[in-house]
Amino acid sequence: MKEYFAETHVELNKARVVILPVPYDRTTTYISGVRNGPQAIISASKQLEFYDQEIKKDIREIGIHTLDEIEPLAGGPLDMINVVTEVVRDLISKDKFIVMIGGEHSISLGVIKSLKETYPYLSILYLDAHADLRESYEGSPYSHACTARRITEMAPIALVGTRSISEEESIYIEKERLKLISMQDIIKDSSTVESIHPWQDKIIDYLSDDVYISIDLDVLDPSFMPAVGNPEPGGFSWYDILAFLKKVVQRKKVRGFDVVELCPIPSLISPNFIAAKLIYKILCYIWSTEYKV
Repeated sequence: MKEYFAETHVELNKARVVILPVPYDRTTTYISGVRNGPQAIISASKQLEFYDQEIKKDIREIGIHTLDEIEPLAGGPLDMINVVTEVVRDLISKDKFIVMIGGEHSISLGVIKSLKETYPYLSILYLDAHADLRESYEGSPYSHACTARRITEMAPIALVGTRSISEEESIYIEKERLKLISMQDIIKDSSTVESIHPWQDKIIDYLSDDVYISIDLDVLDPSFMPAVGNPEPGGFSWYDILAFLKKVVQRKKVRGFDVVELCPIPSLISPNFIAAKLIYKILCYIWSTEYKV
């Protein structure tokens, strides 16, 4: 059993948080290798400084357990999504807070499907450089390029950080009146309103009380997060995304989250560490607020 965020192993029955690694990349379309993301994050996490300078606390006391990786299936992505659904359903029945690490973005559907059964008014905060709203891609409606589209069939979704979109997706957004804040919107907002970010309030006000956060690492700027399968210029900086996520956590009940699409680059370890640090920071924000999941 792997260790994550702890020098000593925390048994599952004593843990509040469960890390679920899913090394799956069947529908990857540009640079393959996101199947190696979970292990790279787990390895990097052992180098974290667990006392968080911002919240002045080490939150490992909540108990964090890392499951063994879910073995990838040879079938299509729907088979993998169904396996994730069953695993997460069982963890929810044990009152666990789930953090899934991927792997490609399609696997997020399994977590969301299970959480929706427990939290019927769940909404999804979807941070991604791409809209992922295609009806089908390369013959599959469950491609990573269709993940947000499938989510719209289950729950309300707010897309943030988008900067790459097809004409098909643009038409769908207008037709369904989806909530989307592109990086262009964010930059325009930040440059015209000093020290205030109305776009953040627009997104947070749109979300329901119960929220699931899904983060494709390509939402970050590739200048410091180049290790992704589909990089796009012009993404979030480190402190900007942390400020937004902290605000979400303070105002909503985050019921789980995922960090996906890390595509490790040999001999370049900083992206792996950034991904691990991001996960720990989100957990710190959640367990440092008055609301405890």
